[in-house]
Amino acid sequence: MTKFKRTGGKEVWIFRWRETTADGKRRPRKLTIGSVKDLPTERSARLAVEALKLNINLDHSITSPAPRTVADLIRHYQSTELAEDNEALAYSTKVTHNRYLNKWIEPKWGALLLTELENLPGVHVEQWLKSLQLANATKAKLRNLLSAVCSHALRNRWMREHPIQGKVRQSAKATQKQVPLELEQAQALWKELSLLPKIAVLLTAGGGLRRGEVLALKWQDIDFVRKTMTICKSVWYQHVGPTKTDGSERSLPLDDQMIAWLLHWRSETMYAADSDWVFASAKMKGRQPLWPEGLLSNHIQPAARRAGIQTRVTWHTFRHTFSTRLIDNEVDVKTAQAMMGHANPSLTLRVYAHAVDSKKRAAQSALIEGMLPKQLPA
Repeated sequence: MTKFKRTGGKEVWIFRWRETTADGKRRPRKLTIGSVKDLPTERSARLAVEALKLNINLDHSITSPAPRTVADLIRHYQSTELAEDNEALAYSTKVTHNRYLNKWIEPKWGALLLTELENLPGVHVEQWLKSLQLANATKAKLRNLLSAVCSHALRNRWMREHPIQGKVRQSAKATQKQVPLELEQAQALWKELSLLPKIAVLLTAGGGLRRGEVLALKWQDIDFVRKTMTICKSVWYQHVGPTKTDGSERSLPLDDQMIAWLLHWRSETMYAADSDWVFASAKMKGRQPLWPEGLLSNHIQPAARRAGIQTRVTWHTFRHTFSTRLIDNEVDVKTAQAMMGHANPSLTLRVYAHAVDSKKRAAQSALIEGMLPKQLPA
């Protein structure tokens, strides 16, 4: 992955690789991924590569029904379970799983024979996970993905024993607490934002939408008469597909102020037809929605710094802020699940279990007030 400055000064990311052609020769290839302005970090550019070119590194010549090594097994898993035409998994999930397999799992375990894998002590996998400088949630995903690859081998009768299920422990508990925006911070940020990012933040912090759901919105998804918004698709690195889960498809109410701001934005944007993206990219002449990384790093995060917000602001910050405000307003779990688009109520309950400190403090104060006389110790 390299940066390249074009005539005129525009910097872009160029991805280069080699592929085997029909005559058996290795040919160099390159692909322009996007501008440095839209993809400000190498990590975001590499994620775009994985999204746009899922199968660059897949060797489809492997046709043996019995892979010998874990690397062979991984490639078979990628070409079947993670195939682009497999609609059982969301596109974003397939991109993430390919990245985890290529970056962490295959480099560590790829050389093992399948006979060695099925006899692998679970503690060895636990020690490997412990050594990784990653969040617990990511480690848990790696453990689950390696388990899925092993299950794939068992289903095809390439292994007899499962080395992961019931044998490898890995907590998904967060080591760092996700911090929502306080109301004063949200108001300060709002004042610093220009119109377009204002609307994006409004829909995430005020509607609980995921970033892919926000950018996949078209004007036809918003019913200004009934004051509702239909969430039926998601975008991931310019790939438009279904939402994360079936439960993510939902219809949300729109407050009068949200309606007013959306109408204001529609009157300002040059892409206001029903079939247009709500957040259309002017650079792409409206053919694609904006890139979330560019919108966040070029507009929202600088505004957050100007607003005096010290904590790191991400897209998930706004969704977490939305869920926290639901707790503050004592919205029941069933309603919250529907609004958040959680497929499983346990996800919503997990959010509700982490009640905000202010509510904990108020509950304790009420309890102590009823127990003790209103007299401080001398």
